[in-house]
Amino acid sequence: MELSTSSSIAHAFCTLGIYLVGEAIYTFHLILRISRVILNAIVPVALLFITQLRNNLKICEKYEKVKEDVFCTYRTAHASPRLAESRSIQPSDVYSFSHKVHSARRRIDVAVEKLPAVRGMQMAYVFFTNVVRGAFQPEFSGPITNLTVPLGRDATFTCLVKHLGGYRVGWVKADTKAIQAIHDHVITHNQRVSVSHSDHSIWNLHIKGVQKEDGGLYMCQINTDPMKSQTGMLSIVVPPDFDPEATSSDMMVGEGGQVKLTCRARGVPEPRVSWRREDGKPIIIREPFAGSAPNQKSHVVHQSEFLGEELKLTKISRNEMGVYLCIASNGVPPAVSKRIYINVHFPPVIQVPNQLVGAPLGTDVVLECFVEASPMSINYWVKDPKGAMIISSVRHDVQTVTKSPFEVRMILTIRNLQKNDVGTYRCAAKNSLGEVESSIRLYEISGPAKTQTPVLTLFYDEEDEVVFGSAEMDKTENKPLAVDNTVHGHMGYPSLATPSSTIRVGKKRPINVSSGADPYPRRLFVLISPLMSLLIVCRRW
Repeated sequence: MELSTSSSIAHAFCTLGIYLVGEAIYTFHLILRISRVILNAIVPVALLFITQLRNNLKICEKYEKVKEDVFCTYRTAHASPRLAESRSIQPSDVYSFSHKVHSARRRIDVAVEKLPAVRGMQMAYVFFTNVVRGAFQPEFSGPITNLTVPLGRDATFTCLVKHLGGYRVGWVKADTKAIQAIHDHVITHNQRVSVSHSDHSIWNLHIKGVQKEDGGLYMCQINTDPMKSQTGMLSIVVPPDFDPEATSSDMMVGEGGQVKLTCRARGVPEPRVSWRREDGKPIIIREPFAGSAPNQKSHVVHQSEFLGEELKLTKISRNEMGVYLCIASNGVPPAVSKRIYINVHFPPVIQVPNQLVGAPLGTDVVLECFVEASPMSINYWVKDPKGAMIISSVRHDVQTVTKSPFEVRMILTIRNLQKNDVGTYRCAAKNSLGEVESSIRLYEISGPAKTQTPVLTLFYDEEDEVVFGSAEMDKTENKPLAVDNTVHGHMGYPSLATPSSTIRVGKKRPINVSSGADPYPRRLFVLISPLMSLLIVCRRW
């Protein structure tokens, strides 16, 4: 009885043990099956996420540029050899570059999808891709600012991006389709181009020392599918400069002739060219009346500033001689100017304000002549009859005062006038176009000893009418001197010239005799002379 009871207990324990072991094996098997299902469902999705992350963060391990094509070699590194893949991208068109990169990445995703997976794995992948990528789709947060930069300065384009994630930013010069940079890598061989970024949201393209060829449209791209892009314009402005081959230099012209000044300027934008006189005087523009001959009267316009690249001066006079400024500006500093000197040539002309000068003995006497000549004349004083040149000494002071490039004032001061100083003095002027001289007669008068100071006469204005007749005179002749003496030189030979009765010079000027000269003793001498002659004759009788 006891034996059968023990056997029953042992059999019960064995049965229970076998049952428990079976249940344990079944439970373990069930756990393994559940775990396999879970692993098959979760692990591939995790691997896909890691693959996408690593691919996006490191698309290109190496960039190579061969001619006009850019080669991008990338690798999706995984423990599984089936997930490792390397491709080269050769975009024929820069605008499809980002799309092809994205397409290559999708082909890798397809390869990943071919891994063993349980039912519903592809649906999970599609769900994961749509949710994750759709939630973080990159976009631009602001436009690119157009730039206007002077030649030689630095330019920086800024591209603002948000939600970039694993995508990449590239820079392209739109007109030439030349890739400048992709992400942190500079593709172009231009050493002046560089890139930088901040927090993957601010992407900068730097161009150092811009040149004319750098101008144009620049594109900022994000390699989405389809590609997103925006552009900015780089305008290069160039300060004005003159074309030396097409710009006039200093010029010489004979009086009464014409001259055309040309000033060609270049720059971006187109420069504005204007003309002014350096001395501030107006520019005289002579325009012939409609239907009139060239030598007839013209319409005269005085302008402080003349606009245009060409300035034409006709019937030019000596008063238009001087520096003309050509000024070019286009709003880009600095403006530039060029000095052009117009030299008007003419033979010497002498004006004598006082041809008769009287002074008491022992006084100082001042003789004056005004000379106009271009080129500048050689001026000197001589005394008749010897004709020796007078130079500065104790008793003579010779001065030349320059008023303008073609006007001088000749001054001869005779100190302590003596008997032998009385006579005829000649002021002479000579240049390459001719020579001229004019005379001043100095005579003795009675009166208090004081310095003779003749009335000074300024140069007459250009507006005064001047009509010249024959002015030649043989030096051996002894004709009386004219009252108003404006003498023009002659071309090619020296001559003594004084105005004849046909000469009319501007406004007639009367003889100016100083206040120290008394005309009454001279008249008395004229009356007494015949009486003295009569007395002498009567005495002989």
